[in-house]
Amino acid sequence: MIAPNSGKSLIIEVDGRKFQRIPVKTHVITHQDNIADVLTAYAKDLMEDGDILFISEKAVSCMQSRAVKMSDIKPRRLAVFLSRHVHKTPHGIGLGIPQTMEMALQEVGVPRILFAAFISVIGKVFRRRGWFYNVAGEKARSIDGPTPNTLPPYNEYVVLGPINPDQTSKTGAVALGHPVMIVDINDLGGNILGTSDSNMNRDFFVEVLKDNPLGQSSEQTPIGIIREIIDIKLKPENRP
Repeated sequence: MIAPNSGKSLIIEVDGRKFQRIPVKTHVITHQDNIADVLTAYAKDLMEDGDILFISEKAVSCMQSRAVKMSDIKPRRLAVFLSRHVHKTPHGIGLGIPQTMEMALQEVGVPRILFAAFISVIGKVFRRRGWFYNVAGEKARSIDGPTPNTLPPYNEYVVLGPINPDQTSKTGAVALGHPVMIVDINDLGGNILGTSDSNMNRDFFVEVLKDNPLGQSSEQTPIGIIREIIDIKLKPENRP
């Protein structure tokens, strides 16, 4: 079901090209789902030639059993200490709570997280942000903690980044018959974590999705369709 999100424009222009972003509403995705079935059930009948499907990395991670209940995470003292020094924003917790930091220590390893923390201190001296995640890497960047607007039951979970996002995108594309991207987009920007075709321009599609057309909470739209808007009058064969 197509479900426009409140306050989100469905049209964006990038490099002189216009694109429609079509949010698609689904049920609450869990570990009992798989990407092929979900994309086929909700998006296959909506797709047109030239369309690209994008799906949130959080939905993919939940299908891969990468959601960990907060009560099952026992943060060590190091996780508590490091989480206190994480820059927090209104758009997400990141590693700013002991539970998400603990999962980062488990996912990435203590030495790399400590080195990233050291580098981030240097960055603060020069008033530069983002150095921590540049060193800690995508696994750390992709960890999501619950926020007040997180859709239940995931308001009680920490969600890790997806496994093998490129291969998972390819699996979805085979079932759907259209290109697929796994994306990590929020109101601060984002990344393309996986594509079904290695030739897809990830930086370009970040720009297409940079305003986060899927929303982040009760919209329940973890899937979207990118459709380029072609002005027939501007096609070369229609010019005088």
